[in-house]
Amino acid sequence: MRFEVGATGWVRQARCLESPNQDARPAGMPIELLVVHCISLPRGSYGGPAVADLFANRLDTAAGGPFAELAGLRVSSHFLIRRDGELLQFVACHRRAWHAGLSQWRGRRRCNDFSIGVELEGVDDGPFTAAQYLSLRVLQAGLQQRYPLRAIQGHSDIAPGRKTDPGVGFDWTKAGQGLARDIV
Repeated sequence: MRFEVGATGWVRQARCLESPNQDARPAGMPIELLVVHCISLPRGSYGGPAVADLFANRLDTAAGGPFAELAGLRVSSHFLIRRDGELLQFVACHRRAWHAGLSQWRGRRRCNDFSIGVELEGVDDGPFTAAQYLSLRVLQAGLQQRYPLRAIQGHSDIAPGRKTDPGVGFDWTKAGQGLARDIV
């Protein structure tokens, strides 16, 4: 398996579903950080369209529905890795996805400016699959071929006290290779 990042910032082997929730990175900003998240909508439900719909601003947030608390939320991530290892891409890597929110790494704020976000389909207190770890490692290797990544962090590491993902179920020894795993 190989994930190759093209000159346009899109991974050729990914299923691409472009999100409107993105913008330009600051000029000259190197991409140095890989941020791991987890998501499932509804919580613990896998394989459905809800995450892609959230990133496309199409999620049904009608009052009283299961996603009402997400009304008006505008978020995205560069990638989503499904439970079976399938890779979906929502934002070109050279663009800024809206995944980290209020965050900091090594004293630098606004991690969205210099990071790539990867969502794993899952929950922060449950295990992830072997297929997801494999896809994450292969994706990281492809990204390192094109960008000067220096570290891999969890959302909880760059937004402590605010976020808990990828959580206790995430095994960092199975995650990335060749990147520092330092905590802010």
